[in-house]
Amino acid sequence: MRTVLDRILRRFITAGRLTIIWPDGAKTTYTGSEGPAGVLRLHDRRIIRRLVLSPSLGLGEGYMDGSVSTDGSSLYDVLDVLLANAQNNVSGHPGIQAHELLSRLGRRLVQFNPAGRSRRNVAHHYDLNGRLYSLFLDRDRQYSCGYFPCGDETLEEAQTAKKRHIAAKLCLDRPGLRVLDIGCGWGGMALTLARDFGAIVTGITLSREQLTEARARAAAEGLADRVRFEMLDYRAMAEQFDRIVSVGMFEHVGVGHYRAFFDMVARCLKPDGVALIHAIGRSDGPGGTNAWIQKYIFPGGYSPALSEVLPGVERSRLMATDIEILRLHYAETLRHWRRRFAANRDAIAALYDDRFCRMFEFYLAASEITFRRGGHMVWQLQLAHQHGVVPATRDYIALAEAGQRVSSMAEASNPLRR
Repeated sequence: MRTVLDRILRRFITAGRLTIIWPDGAKTTYTGSEGPAGVLRLHDRRIIRRLVLSPSLGLGEGYMDGSVSTDGSSLYDVLDVLLANAQNNVSGHPGIQAHELLSRLGRRLVQFNPAGRSRRNVAHHYDLNGRLYSLFLDRDRQYSCGYFPCGDETLEEAQTAKKRHIAAKLCLDRPGLRVLDIGCGWGGMALTLARDFGAIVTGITLSREQLTEARARAAAEGLADRVRFEMLDYRAMAEQFDRIVSVGMFEHVGVGHYRAFFDMVARCLKPDGVALIHAIGRSDGPGGTNAWIQKYIFPGGYSPALSEVLPGVERSRLMATDIEILRLHYAETLRHWRRRFAANRDAIAALYDDRFCRMFEFYLAASEITFRRGGHMVWQLQLAHQHGVVPATRDYIALAEAGQRVSSMAEASNPLRR
């Protein structure tokens, strides 16, 4: 198998430089055009076979169990080389080609997410020890793409800017608006909309860990009378709302359920209402979820192309009133998360173990590089039933954000609030 992997890598590496240290200590360097460089040590012969037959799964599992390591470089360096070449030269590795084909053929089965399976999938990732997320997310535990209008924002600033950006698109022009937050996480968005905009918010989640934390936060902030959190599948929601928001949840819906999701939004959104869906997508067309991500991080998850999303919107008779693509914003968010995770690695290892840490390190590094080099991005889709409920031009978004910043500065400088 060593000969096979050697031949594959000679074809595959067309950019940058990858040095392989084989189990017997021999070194081979594969060089292409100018690009990133990394060193990968293979500790036994079994990992060679896994890298030939299932490269994505084999590399991730090999890093988790210690059968591969990075010598004289970082995990980020190695993944940067591999993903740069995977993006430019898919035909160079037959294992990648085979996975792409199988994932496309089987994705509806893998992404079949009825309510019970959705709860199990959510629990796999979001019902981990709550302290874990406090060790690498921002103070508000925003586990989705931040917004970097200048590029040099801190993580806290970027997540605050993200919430302002979304609130502006929701057109929260008066207090007392009823808002549904689908996939409310630890409650940060719902609490912000209630506290800063006077909204009355219902947040729904399938994570018990998140539900408990969100309710505790609402009580601690004195907002329990304005924000309620429920354990509820989106398909079971029957109430109507003035506004609907969903941030980082749509990736868990599954391609076979898009019609049901948008039918629910249409049914629950009042005739003069506005909805905003924020999700990870792909700019290079429909595809499949990476095998390692599917198995270890987000079972049942998928980041769709807009060409897969918009037909469900159209069939629901909703109107797409605004679509925005955020490109490198998630790469920057993941960079912050990756560095915070590294800074708190010992504390996280005490919660779980070293294998878990390697799994999360692989996930964060691979995800960041995918957003920097691959076809992944974030889309924000604003929806309505009627033309006139959203201003005719996008100027109102920047104006609303500016107003929020001024209001926040005034609140912060008010001596009565200190």
